[in-house]
Amino acid sequence: MPDPIIDPATFAELQDSAGADFAAELVDTFLVEAPAMLAALRSALAQGDADAFRRNAHSLKSNSQTFGALQLGLLARQLELAGLAALGGAGSAKASAAVDQLSAAYDQVAVALKALCHGG
Repeated sequence: MPDPIIDPATFAELQDSAGADFAAELVDTFLVEAPAMLAALRSALAQGDADAFRRNAHSLKSNSQTFGALQLGLLARQLELAGLAALGGAGSAKASAAVDQLSAAYDQVAVALKALCHGG
């Protein structure tokens, strides 16, 4: 059986510590902010801005882990640690593919989080 998109234990811990209503608010904020972070990541890639690339990957990693989106967090962590230079820099097909993979993982996480917080 594949790993769940959202780790149930991590998400339950968030709900227990923050309360279900506040956890849902945090999720809603993440669902608004994450696409902007992904866009900023793509922009940093296009501009060759290694610092902005790393910062946005770091933010996505941290936020993902908060909600139990462990695979998304892992992908973001890999981008954060590798940085633009290791990915081939601006315009690199490898870097673009890595960001595409991160974006696809986010799409799955968004659906799963909406279902957990809002029943679909």
